[in-house]
Amino acid sequence: MGDFPGYGDVFLADCPARLAVEVIADKWSVVVLYALSRGPRRHGERVDLIGGISKKMLTQTLRRLQRYGLVSREAHAEVPPRVEYDLTELGTTLTEPIAMLTRWAEENGDAVLAAT
Repeated sequence: MGDFPGYGDVFLADCPARLAVEVIADKWSVVVLYALSRGPRRHGERVDLIGGISKKMLTQTLRRLQRYGLVSREAHAEVPPRVEYDLTELGTTLTEPIAMLTRWAEENGDAVLAAT
């Protein structure tokens, strides 16, 4: 592709790379992955950490990321019940790219808003 030398047609419909981009480009995926990179927290604490996400949407996003192997889920038989989500080895590979994207957003957020 012209703008990205060395990459094939990753945006073709049947390309696994396209699916990978679609999984992480979901509205909440990067935010949830970033929150998971900051260590374990209870579900309610994650809702508070991720401003604007509902408990239902957080659960749906976590399950979707789990389905694609980016997040693991461990249920503990305790009272009250406790469930922990964590990044898998594959999910951990996204930590640095998400950090880079976060830095870009912090540096350019005002310019993006000003352009609207």
